[in-house]
Amino acid sequence: MATVKKIADVSEWFVFVKVLADRRLRPRLRRCVGSIFYNFFFCQYRAALARRFNAGRIPVSEADHELDGLIPFSPGWVVVYLDFVGLWVRALGFLLGRFGEGARGAAAGFLDSMGDLYRFAGTVYRKNLSTTRRPFYIGNFRFLLIHLFDPHLMCVPSLHVMVVILTYTRFARALEGLGAGAEGSLRAEECRRGALDITEAILYVKQHSVNCVAAAMYAMTRFDRAAFPPEEAEDFAARLFGEGGVRSLPRIGDEAAEAIRGHILDLYRSFLNGGEGGWERPLLDFLEARPNRPASRRRGGRSPGVSFPR
Repeated sequence: MATVKKIADVSEWFVFVKVLADRRLRPRLRRCVGSIFYNFFFCQYRAALARRFNAGRIPVSEADHELDGLIPFSPGWVVVYLDFVGLWVRALGFLLGRFGEGARGAAAGFLDSMGDLYRFAGTVYRKNLSTTRRPFYIGNFRFLLIHLFDPHLMCVPSLHVMVVILTYTRFARALEGLGAGAEGSLRAEECRRGALDITEAILYVKQHSVNCVAAAMYAMTRFDRAAFPPEEAEDFAARLFGEGGVRSLPRIGDEAAEAIRGHILDLYRSFLNGGEGGWERPLLDFLEARPNRPASRRRGGRSPGVSFPR
């Protein structure tokens, strides 16, 4: 690992083994994974089952926007979409492999902040769930796994976007603290580009709406304003669908990209200027104003957000 030059060179399996073997990082990993499973998987499946049997108590709002129609469903982007975990694992592994003992503190903070992030987002999900219209497509095995394991009830704010923003901002901060210099700038930009690609991918595979992206950016500013201030958020949004992204996959045109970027920025700003209350209040106000997804239908009640063959 001492010869690792890029984040993409890092073996994810190596990272898991290295962290598990470190008695000081292992408890951090356990708490992080526990938070992810409880705040995302357990709480979401509990809500999905409750609504399936007409026992739901948490409303489910529809988060779609008409601009989503400008982005065609592009199954090829699913590999990029599913890399959101891989990105932060490889970034963590790069720090440990390149800087060794000196990166242990940064790695511990990385794991702690990831667990905290899921708890933070859960503040919204526990009060108002959200979903979007996604096609039932299982032509690719990866989509089958998505439909099996994601009830699709936690769209606002998008944890996919929150995770990749946390990854590249934490990674950049760690590199700076470790005195990585010019090399660190290159690797930080590599990580940021990966975050932008994954953010685009969630829209191409129809797992989220453009509204979910703006909500996630707002949530990240409130989660760690020093790392993701409004200036950084504006720049991040401005680079979506721009130069330097994945060129081997279908991409939208400049006019559509400009309209989507403009909407994301406008909505992000409106959330920042939201009313009084906790950080989640602007998002809850937004969701409460959206149409609700019924708990079930009269015939063959269908769990919201979970697509079944027609």
